[in-house]
Amino acid sequence: MTGFEKLKIAEEKNNSLVCVGLDIVADRMPSHIERSIDGMLQFNREIIDATSDLVSSYKINFAFYEQYGIRGFELLQKTIESIPNDIHIIADAKRGDIGNTSNAYARAVFEEFECDSITVNPYMGEDSVSPFLSYKDKMVFLLCLTSNSGSNDFEKQKIGSDYLYEIVLEKSMKWGSAENLGFVVGATHPNELKSIREKSNYNYFLIPGVGAQGGNAEDVVEANGNGPAIINSSRGIIYAGGNEKKYSDFSRLAALELRNQLNESRY
Repeated sequence: MTGFEKLKIAEEKNNSLVCVGLDIVADRMPSHIERSIDGMLQFNREIIDATSDLVSSYKINFAFYEQYGIRGFELLQKTIESIPNDIHIIADAKRGDIGNTSNAYARAVFEEFECDSITVNPYMGEDSVSPFLSYKDKMVFLLCLTSNSGSNDFEKQKIGSDYLYEIVLEKSMKWGSAENLGFVVGATHPNELKSIREKSNYNYFLIPGVGAQGGNAEDVVEANGNGPAIINSSRGIIYAGGNEKKYSDFSRLAALELRNQLNESRY
């Protein structure tokens, strides 16, 4: 089964566009959980167990794991193994380098960690992206217009009559197909999201920024129209329980609420 097929099946089975970001920060876990690799794994597993029937995918930001060195890679591997086989896994690694280096990055994410998709920085050009796209059974999400305020520094600068993010979209759409190439478009830019969707009818959009970063679920659905999408919330779901011992119950409620908001807005 390809990453695209797994995503479509999970989306339909769970009637959900929701992606939960497992961006774990030890100090934000409830106080009764040990501040250790084992404690973080326990936290992740309980979040996964509580939400896996409500989501289409999980997004794992590699930086939150890599910071712990070899212990972090072990946590990353065990977290991936804890996700049900029928749920799409996004490696939010934002890789992108010259060919040989991208080959190595792609092999690590797709062959060793067995993720279904990866986020990639396209700014070194096609030869930095093609090693990821060579895995035809996987998906690649190129950074197009990101949710952070710093997106104004470069992505929203004009080159001639077009914004840089529009140039990225226009050029890169020729590199892959709707089944293996998608784009990261932040929920904090609903007007731009609408115009990007008009230029890309069939590619999946990975849309971060709903919740803690200020993106609004209803605005995102309206701007995205009927386009295929993965709508991510990280902190707003995994830390919804605060310091409660039954934190996973609150995470489940937050994921359910987001799923319902999105579904009510699009139907």
